[in-house]
Amino acid sequence: MSDYSFFEYEANEALHLSDQEKEILERIVQQLQIEYSGNLDSYSKDLLISNLELLLNYAKRFYGRQFITRTAVQKDSVEHFHTLLKERCSIETIAQSGMPRVKTLAQAMGYSPNYLSDMLKKETGKTAQEFIKLQLLDLGIKFLIHTNEPIYRIADLLGFEQPSSFTKFLKLQVGISPVEYRKQHRRG
Repeated sequence: MSDYSFFEYEANEALHLSDQEKEILERIVQQLQIEYSGNLDSYSKDLLISNLELLLNYAKRFYGRQFITRTAVQKDSVEHFHTLLKERCSIETIAQSGMPRVKTLAQAMGYSPNYLSDMLKKETGKTAQEFIKLQLLDLGIKFLIHTNEPIYRIADLLGFEQPSSFTKFLKLQVGISPVEYRKQHRRG
């Protein structure tokens, strides 16, 4: 089911179908109804599952097409997301509200979390969570290079509950610890 993230979309993110696409889906639903209401036999379960899978795969295809054909709307949404993310990733905002979450960013934009991530992935190649990580990484790096704040304080400012969480995060992203990063990249 994880392949079909559109089950978590909100009603306003519904699939927009062409007449031809609607006919395709209606035929599959009719076939499901016929199979289900008919005399069930040893093949019925397999046929129902196959038709359901066909229906889901067409829905996935049509959503994929929808993301492609609505690029003007998507581009505006991507820009809005970047603006919102920068606002929510300021030190003041993180100190007040914690690290930004996909759910809260999606809600602020009027989207479901899955729709936002799917749309961003189609448009940019990155999910909302990946963008959040990049923004936090950027802030962390700026602190390491431009301040004398201790690692534990930077971790706290960025909303990490433990300094070790920040250290682990930075190591995963850039391959070295915050102390090593600071030593290698500090000017002067």
